[in-house]
Amino acid sequence: MMAEKGGLTKLDVSVLNAEQQEKLRQFKIKTRIDNEKYLRSHPEVELLIGDFLRDVLLKRPTDIHEFAADHFTNPKLQETILPKMEGNSDTN
Repeated sequence: MMAEKGGLTKLDVSVLNAEQQEKLRQFKIKTRIDNEKYLRSHPEVELLIGDFLRDVLLKRPTDIHEFAADHFTNPKLQETILPKMEGNSDTN
């Protein structure tokens, strides 16, 4: 493994044997399927992320971490998202 910026590591898959590589591949597939199922059953996630990205692009904050913290801890966030959820239910 190789250390990268931010403390993240890059996985060197070539150090795994064939069985380990296949298990990793199956794990990745299962994780992707599980994530897709979760997102389909929680449409509010797409709205939350879309709303956040729109605000980021419009406001262009200098400190994205602080902006994200403020955005997602805003006590009025639910009031903002609920009408959008109700609006989307008409098209689904």
